[in-house]
Amino acid sequence: QVQLVESGGGLVQPGGSLRLACAVSETNASFNIMGWYRQVPGKMREWVATISPSRSTTYATSVKGRFTISRENAKNTVYLQLNSLKPGDTAVYYCSLEQSLSRVWGQGTQVTVSS
Repeated sequence: QVQLVESGGGLVQPGGSLRLACAVSETNASFNIMGWYRQVPGKMREWVATISPSRSTTYATSVKGRFTISRENAKNTVYLQLNSLKPGDTAVYYCSLEQSLSRVWGQGTQVTVSS
């Protein structure tokens, strides 16, 4: 069973930056679509960004131009660079891996944007 482990979350001031990482236990993950989602208490999980095996990327309107998703297949790792952070970006961020019949989730990493 493939496992995803996120890291890099923390507390940052508005306007600051963070880089999240998602380590994938499976060496064939380069063939999978990977993504990032986020969730705040009491709300549904929200899609943030997706990267394809060919490194094509798509972003939610709310983060486009501020966040960048990338992947380093040699390290089985997907990244999410978060710039120009706003208090509204505060959430638990989850990494995802698309399989043919299911989506695998990591445990999440907390990002808090506050002064």
